[in-house]
Amino acid sequence: MINLKKLQKEVMRNKIEKGFNLSDTALEFCRAHEELSEAFSKFNKGEKGVAEEFADVTIFLLGMCETMGFDLEKELIRKIKINKNRKYKKSKSPDGKDIFLRIRTRKDP
Repeated sequence: MINLKKLQKEVMRNKIEKGFNLSDTALEFCRAHEELSEAFSKFNKGEKGVAEEFADVTIFLLGMCETMGFDLEKELIRKIKINKNRKYKKSKSPDGKDIFLRIRTRKDP
């Protein structure tokens, strides 16, 4: 299994070495969004390179987590456990597609 903590450090090392942004957090959010939009565009057009764009998104997320002091690996594990225990109900969107809505409980508001 990959160690995301080590990857966070590696991404940060590369950012420092290359002189990339280290302080403008809003810009990092925008750039991560830009990469996700590029993935969607390629997917929508049936083009190759969607996975590479996902990798770019992940690199931005890893760097942002390192900059902000978050342990992404720990947060992913925690969130997967939460999602595993959540309950959902099947419904329909206005255009008739199946969607799943989370059932909120006192335990999981």
